[in-house]
Order: sequence, then C-alpha cells, then structure tokens
Amino acid sequence: MSGPKTSGTGTVFVALFSGINVGGNRIVKMAELRSFFEDLGFSDIATYVQSGNVVFRAKKGDAASLTREIEAAFEKKWGFHSRIMVRDAGWFERLVKDNPYPEVAGEPTKLHAYALEREPTADETKLLAEKCTGPERFEIKGDVLYLHAPEGLGKSVFANLIPRTLKVPGTARNWRSVLALLDMAGKAGG
Repeated sequence: MSGPKTSGTGTVFVALFSGINVGGNRIVKMAELRSFFEDLGFSDIATYVQSGNVVFRAKKGDAASLTREIEAAFEKKWGFHSRIMVRDAGWFERLVKDNPYPEVAGEPTKLHAYALEREPTADETKLLAEKCTGPERFEIKGDVLYLHAPEGLGKSVFANLIPRTLKVPGTARNWRSVLALLDMAGKAGG
C-alpha cells in the first residue's frame, strides 16, 4: 500500500534553490527552470516565486540522490553552483506540524524555516544561541531551523549571522512560502 503522496508514477518532492535571482544576480527564469526539470524527466512540475522553489514528481530516487543529480545538471546548464535542498511532501507536513511558534504563524513574513543540510550538533546550536541577543528566537528540530524575527528577516542582524555561525548549509523560506509549497505538493500528490 502506498501513502497519499506516492503513486505508481512516483513521489512528490520540493527542490529549494539558494542564491538565484537575488539582487539582480544569477538570473534564472522560472519558465526555464520548469523546462530544465522536464528535460531531466520529472513530471507534475510547478514553480513558486522567483527565489527558486520547484514542486515535481520523480519516478525514482530519494532526496539525497535527486539533490546530487539536479545540482550537477543545474551547474552544467547555468554555469554556476546553486545549493539545492530536495525534500519530500512529508517533510513539509512535519515542518508545519512541528512549528514551535504557532502564535506567529499568522505573521508569515516574520516566521522562517531553514532547510538544513544536516541536523546541527549540540555545540553548533549552542554557538548560535550565544549570538541570538536581539529580539529573535530560534529553535532547531532535526534538519529544520525555525526563526521568529519580529522585525522581519531584512532587518535581522541575527539572521545574517546564522550561516556564518552555524556552519551547516541551509536555505530559508518564510512561512507563507512554506505553506504554499506544502499546498502545492499536496495537490501534486493528490
């Protein structure tokens, strides 16, 4: 028996790109990104906003092997490296369910989730906690860092310190994007 997100035609995944279409650099048009995923043999492809979020269905492979495949093909086509986090629909369901700050979910630009390459160690998390001296709060659950930035991510000094301090590669999405991607993944899997 297969679950609701898997069928005979494959599994629904979401690819989160980092470092594209930021500040007018490394421009990748979403239509081109959709074609790129089609050329790789994926189906049910949908993109969300310019920062690079792609919902797609893969007939085979897991998140790790798909990440390697897409990163290598992307670099070959566009000539620069974009770190990509591939996650399945179930990961997004857990991410939303486990939100430690439900009281701020109604302010989606102030709540962010970072998809991390791996779960940080206790020491890495402690180092980050020492830097969190402003109005922000964060919590790490597995390979997700939840950040509540009451003044927004753009004004957050702490948010800029996260990649340098944590040393675990990741990519952030605001809560509106998280919910939209979960909804899109659910529709693709339905």
